[in-house]
Amino acid sequence: MATENGAMGSGVMGGAGTLRLALRLARRELRGGLKGFWIFLACLTLGVAAIASVQSVSSGLLDGLASDGRSILGGDVALRQLYTPPTDEQKAVLAGAGPNVARVSNSAEMRAMARADDEVRASLVELKAVDGVYPLYGTLTLRGGGDLKEALSRRDGRWGAVVEASLTDRLGVGIGDPIHLGDSVYRVAGVIDREPDRASSNAFSLGPRLMVALDSLPDTGLLQPGSLTWWSAKVALPEGTDLRAWQESLKARFPDAPWRVRDFTNASPQIERFIDRMTLFLTLVGLTALLVGGVGVGNAVRSHLDSRARTIAMMKCIGAPGALVFQLYLAQILALALVGILLGLALGAVAPLALGRLLEDVLPVSAHIGVYHPGALALAALYGVLTALTFSLWPLGRAREVPAGALFRDVITPAGGRPRAPTLAAMALSVLALAGLAVATADNKLFAGWFVAGSIATFVTFRLAAGLVTMAAAKVGRVRRPGLRLALANLHRPGNPTAAVVLSLGLGLTVLVAIALVQGNFARRVSETIPKDAPSFFFVDIQRDQFDPLRDLVTAIPGTSAFEAVPSLRGRIESVDGVEAEKALANPEQAWILAGDRGITYAATLPARSQVVAGSWWAADYKGPPLISIHQSVAEAFNIGPGAKLAVNILGRTIEATVANVRAADFSSMAINFTMVFAPGTLEGAPQTWIATVRATPDAEEAVQRAVLQRFPNVTLVRVKDALDTVGDMLGHIGTAVRIVAGITLVAGTLVLAGAVAAGHRRRVYDAVVLKVLGATRADVLRAFLLEYGLLGLMTAAIAGAIGTLTAWAVMRFLMRWEWSFLPSAVVTTALLSTAITLAFGFYGTWRALGQPAAPLLRNE
Repeated sequence: MATENGAMGSGVMGGAGTLRLALRLARRELRGGLKGFWIFLACLTLGVAAIASVQSVSSGLLDGLASDGRSILGGDVALRQLYTPPTDEQKAVLAGAGPNVARVSNSAEMRAMARADDEVRASLVELKAVDGVYPLYGTLTLRGGGDLKEALSRRDGRWGAVVEASLTDRLGVGIGDPIHLGDSVYRVAGVIDREPDRASSNAFSLGPRLMVALDSLPDTGLLQPGSLTWWSAKVALPEGTDLRAWQESLKARFPDAPWRVRDFTNASPQIERFIDRMTLFLTLVGLTALLVGGVGVGNAVRSHLDSRARTIAMMKCIGAPGALVFQLYLAQILALALVGILLGLALGAVAPLALGRLLEDVLPVSAHIGVYHPGALALAALYGVLTALTFSLWPLGRAREVPAGALFRDVITPAGGRPRAPTLAAMALSVLALAGLAVATADNKLFAGWFVAGSIATFVTFRLAAGLVTMAAAKVGRVRRPGLRLALANLHRPGNPTAAVVLSLGLGLTVLVAIALVQGNFARRVSETIPKDAPSFFFVDIQRDQFDPLRDLVTAIPGTSAFEAVPSLRGRIESVDGVEAEKALANPEQAWILAGDRGITYAATLPARSQVVAGSWWAADYKGPPLISIHQSVAEAFNIGPGAKLAVNILGRTIEATVANVRAADFSSMAINFTMVFAPGTLEGAPQTWIATVRATPDAEEAVQRAVLQRFPNVTLVRVKDALDTVGDMLGHIGTAVRIVAGITLVAGTLVLAGAVAAGHRRRVYDAVVLKVLGATRADVLRAFLLEYGLLGLMTAAIAGAIGTLTAWAVMRFLMRWEWSFLPSAVVTTALLSTAITLAFGFYGTWRALGQPAAPLLRNE
């Protein structure tokens, strides 16, 4: 080292020479092992692996969605329309002629009631009737094998049906057993294992799939005028067909056709949106874990520099410039960060392979997952580098600027200080780059921007809260109990772990509190807040001539009350004030209004549980030009009010109506309500059905279901409790998945807490030895230290509970626009979890410290 010391002492070493020497010294120090850096590596590895896994899985799912578009859609092009099937002329044009003959598959979908042979057990089903060429792409597989066409064929006067397994459980039927559907009786001919184009149907299913032959559907009596039946024509075009030109030609030939056209390049926009949102959410959760891990990175760097304080001091005493110290330890940090990032990338590349099979059972998309997404891995690596720099620059800059004498005193009197301006500027640039990367790579940049702003605000809040805890502990003064006095002193002494524990563990707990409260409010909204006068049943597809008999039948059953009914049609908004609806949309959050046909009715009087918030209701005997009442969500979507012109397509006919008023309605009441209500005199002559509700006591529900299904087999019954159970199950699965993902953040926080305990181990050993020498028993020391960590856990839980509650409140009130209820159980559970985690690590660290012999430490000090 003589030459190196001489060079350092000369003070004239050039920048390149300083860097070479720094790299050489860094290499020598790293030969001593990774002691003190295991938490550093674990935090970076976990965060990078989380982001890499999410990006790889998302890329694989989107690749699968793109490459399997034809199978998911069921054709190159799919045309879907309500109420009526394509005409013979339209079918002929779709099939083509001459060398341009296309294959066309026709199908119909609707909700219906399937019944067991005893006419007692019944279930709402998603009915799909298919022709003999279905499916055009992909393969429908039956459990145990078998051919679909053969299974659906007619034998001994009875058509076959294939069903999802859940329906056999609900009805208690097996292969070969009869199953009633409308006026027909089918035989169960198979159990569906996988349906290739299920994703192109309705995203929300109230019942299991039941599939029959299209030719058998008329015999069921379910095809009534105005019945909610979706007819689809799926086309497999000849090879080499220009997809866009074909669609334009079809549009020119049938400009007024009511169908919605979709091609395989956009096979399932619902799933694509779900994947995009899932990717955004999981990436941000992974980034949160990485940021929490960044606290551990900073703690590890600070702890390492503290352990090297004497070395740094001696280097400075013999003339080492601050630049050498900075470059030396920056080189070490970057080298170790590279190791952590590579480990994270390796895990992130391999983990999706294990998730592939699981996802195939959850999503109707073949996930093309493999180690072939370099962009996803590069993005995760960049996140890792920026995180390591962001959280390392401050302690590195501080070590560079602190004079040698202060370093010798740093154990008992921290030197403090802050890095010089260039280091602060580099740190700010790193923070901006990290934030910019999160926003730039997100599809929903507004949401990502709010996440970044929230993360910065949360970091600042926790840091200030940790400072307040330290100040409060210092202001308490001397308390009588020695153990408590020592615990409080440890919270504000030099080198205390308060800030590290509160920041690291608090972030993870905040996420858990927020998620628990949001999910709890969802569950409360779905179940607990349902009004007592909510209906027990919805009756759908009631024909005009069935209305009076059905009402008389239902109301005659003891235990029923509050029978209500209204006419029901479906239509879609085509234009607003002469502007195409998609272009007129002013509020993207309300884009769901244009996603499909909306329910429509007509009424002379204001619907129950509604109130006019703008304009006025028409007279009960109104006769004149078409008027329409819109729900306030429609008004917000297009930023319109009374006087606006709304063009609505109903059964292929466009009706332009003037907005008479805007209504507010409480849909949570479960009463019949519609987004659009026409005035009398416009829709009475259109094909339509009625929708009705009734309340029934638990004892009367089975009698209502049996009586209606036996007398009116075409009427669909939706039992409100069953629908709510379905929604509850969905929320439960989503909540479990979200909690698991949020657990990643908590794991990162726990790692950081472990790092904070490990960083303070040397001081903990010294304190324990001194206390034992002064006469304290092992139990006294253990009690004092556990009190310290217990106080830290409770304080962290209180802060995390407050911030998590505020976050959940903001999400429910401003994002979901729902009522908010505080659920103390979530916060209490978090407090217990926080205290348990901090006590566990505190006990482990203290127990290790108490096991150290006193003599070697006293001789060295």
